[in-house]
Amino acid sequence: MVKLSVIVPFYNVREYAPDTLRSLRANARRDFEFILVDDCSTDDTAEILDTAARSLPGAVVVRHARNEGLATARNTGIDAATGEYLTFLDGDDWLAPGYYPELVAAIERLGCDFVRTDHVQCTARSRTVHRVPHGRRGVVQPPRDAILPADRSTSVDYAYAWAGIYRRRLADTGLLRFDDGLRTAEDRPWVWRLHREAESFAVVGLLGVFYRRGVPSSLTQIGDVRQLDFIRAFDRVLEETAGDREADRLLPKAVRTYCAIIAHHLDRTERFEAPVARRLRALSAASLRRMPPDLLREALDAMDGERASRLLRTRRRPLFGSAEVA
Repeated sequence: MVKLSVIVPFYNVREYAPDTLRSLRANARRDFEFILVDDCSTDDTAEILDTAARSLPGAVVVRHARNEGLATARNTGIDAATGEYLTFLDGDDWLAPGYYPELVAAIERLGCDFVRTDHVQCTARSRTVHRVPHGRRGVVQPPRDAILPADRSTSVDYAYAWAGIYRRRLADTGLLRFDDGLRTAEDRPWVWRLHREAESFAVVGLLGVFYRRGVPSSLTQIGDVRQLDFIRAFDRVLEETAGDREADRLLPKAVRTYCAIIAHHLDRTERFEAPVARRLRALSAASLRRMPPDLLREALDAMDGERASRLLRTRRRPLFGSAEVA
């Protein structure tokens, strides 16, 4: 029986894929499988995967006939996975040797639905440890208890699918699936859903994932229209949280986070192509108008004056045509 399924989407990462694949070999075990999803790469990534699969125990290569994006590629991997536990890795990141056996041992020791872990962010030669913003370590508790408070960074703000391990039943019930077609911020509705609907989780201080930041081909570095999928992602967070049994308690956190993300993007409009920047402002205006006015007011009151004023000005922008829908 397969103990762990590791789902790794790849798209045009020929420069980084060899490091990723070497780190997977350093984590291989007879009861591990590695689902390598080629999201219709147009560089040499496909050939690199074919070569690596011959020497990587448990490797399974799955190909998309067209580029579908990270969310759909992960779903393809989930559909192919057979393991008792699942985890994720991105095709331009890498692992410490022996990390996955330790990760499996952690969730088996704790017996919960999922476990979140810290990670190392790598920007050029810089290395920085990023920790799950949750104080209690090694303690099993209800995941929804880690959503709040609204005025602090919490576990739902640590939206990295690869920073953890997940029990099979979460995949069987659909909780691990991502919103198909989201090109960015795909982890946001996913992590909120997981924290609202799973039964138990824990955080452990286990370091082993090295997250490569600032990759030129990453969508976080590209200022095209795909970046605006964060609007659709957070609209989904608000919609689903509004239907939760504790909506009154949880919605203030969702609205405050959404406002902070909108402000972040508006602060950096120079990264976008001019038509995309205009669309960002129009979509942001529409989103702000859809938020419950009282919760929006609370969120703006908690922000610094400059960012709050920018969001208020954005909200007053006239809406044209399809700008009201992301």
